[in-house]
Amino acid sequence: MNKFSRLTILSKILWLLSPPHDFGTIPVIHKTSEWYKIIYRYSSKIPKKDRFGIYLKIEQYTLELMDFLLTAALEDKDKKQPHLRAARLKAESIKRLLRLCYEIGIVDMRHYINFEYHLQEISKDINKWIGYDEKKRAPSPVSK
Repeated sequence: MNKFSRLTILSKILWLLSPPHDFGTIPVIHKTSEWYKIIYRYSSKIPKKDRFGIYLKIEQYTLELMDFLLTAALEDKDKKQPHLRAARLKAESIKRLLRLCYEIGIVDMRHYINFEYHLQEISKDINKWIGYDEKKRAPSPVSK
């Protein structure tokens, strides 16, 4: 059996297995993952004292934000709100820390605008999710 035939058999076997549910397809989770990749790549351009200070906190908060969003995605319908509200607060904290990084010169204006754009999109999606969830939970008016 050559390498090509082994790969062919393996690909047919893998095709039969159903893949796990991908929670990255929820837009806000995908955007948060992409946001983390962006700040992770940029971290090498940050001076060491700042990279392990305020910038590290931004990275940690981003991971916590992703954790809140994934938890909300997996929770029952009536248990999503606390996680979504925590995610909204975490996103606002990241924005505030990023603004501080810009103001003290750790991040230049070009990158700050790009970062802020991504965070605004994430915040909008979180707020839409909260609104959608609240609307679904609200009792429907009784018509006479």
